[in-house]
Amino acid sequence: MEAYFDNAATTRCSNGAKEVMMQVLSVDYGNPSSLHRKGMEGENYIREARKNICKTLKAGENELIFTSGGTEANNLAIIGAAMANRRQGMHLITTKIEHPAVAAPMRYLEEQGFSVTWLDVDSDGLISLEQLRDAVKEETILASVMYVNNEIGAVEPVAEAAKIIKEKNPLALFHVDAIQAYGKYVIHPGKLGIDLMSVSGHKIHGPKGSGFLYAKEKTRLKPVIYGGGQQRGIRSGTENVPGIAGMGQAAKEAYEEFGKKQEHLFQLKDAFLSGIADVEWAKINGRTGRDSAPHIISLSVEGVRSEVLLHALEDKQIYVSAGSACASNKPAKSSTLQAIGVKKDLLESTVRISFSPENTLEEVNYCLDILKELTPRLRKFTRH
Repeated sequence: MEAYFDNAATTRCSNGAKEVMMQVLSVDYGNPSSLHRKGMEGENYIREARKNICKTLKAGENELIFTSGGTEANNLAIIGAAMANRRQGMHLITTKIEHPAVAAPMRYLEEQGFSVTWLDVDSDGLISLEQLRDAVKEETILASVMYVNNEIGAVEPVAEAAKIIKEKNPLALFHVDAIQAYGKYVIHPGKLGIDLMSVSGHKIHGPKGSGFLYAKEKTRLKPVIYGGGQQRGIRSGTENVPGIAGMGQAAKEAYEEFGKKQEHLFQLKDAFLSGIADVEWAKINGRTGRDSAPHIISLSVEGVRSEVLLHALEDKQIYVSAGSACASNKPAKSSTLQAIGVKKDLLESTVRISFSPENTLEEVNYCLDILKELTPRLRKFTRH
């Protein structure tokens, strides 16, 4: 049996997304900027994707900017907003558990003379709203708080954060990295008080190389890519029509029978947590209830390095991650796990298990059986 439990890293492209992409790649392949019929065919796919995505967000179609993925969307939101609004102030706010696609642009802006307040989190990975309130000041132009943490599944209080930010400084923008949340939660950014929101296509059974940035109407952004002036000059470059079309189809599918899919994810997570609850060498990081993300589990296995466990499971066709996929091939310890106070000896003994609606309870039980079979032997070997 194969059990793919690395869906927070990437998901299988859905059949519907694959089919529309093949049509664009092989038949309706015109450049959407061209004025002839082939170009119009390409433009129609973009319009359809825009309509499908905006319907899920309850957003205006002029509030969507297509990007090459979540990293570009985060960079455009953070660097673009900071540079466009720097005359208003030079102060930014973010958290200590952000994905590198947020943390790295913030550090870059620090090098450019901006000041950044890095918010602490508690042992569950949640920010303090009081600390956020204290951090917002007149010079604050942007705050960025992720919706769902990509390593431990903490769900941040984004609606409450937005309210605090706007009450203290109505001109400050609020950005949310929703890359692990979109498709798992119903998100209407306008209702939540979100000005900018980043999403990645390959986390929702769309293709890699696709993403978008929701930008509330009249939000000022300076481009980070210059060229032919596509997408109102905010994001130049010939649009990736196959990727956009596939992502639009995947977004539509993600919110069909949404409640059923979300409940299925929670059932998979509950089953795994119940099966591991009485195992003395296993520690779950962060919250385990339904106030955490339905698809992510952070598991520390005492006495076994994460890479060793990952490859032992791989031999049994079980695929998990040694943390964030974007950083798992690097030796640096997880900033998220350090921020929530995970013990030093467990920092390098943690794997992430992440589900999709395509996973089954049978796969979960198979993974549990293999974990309980392999881990005692691996721990014994490590001790020697």
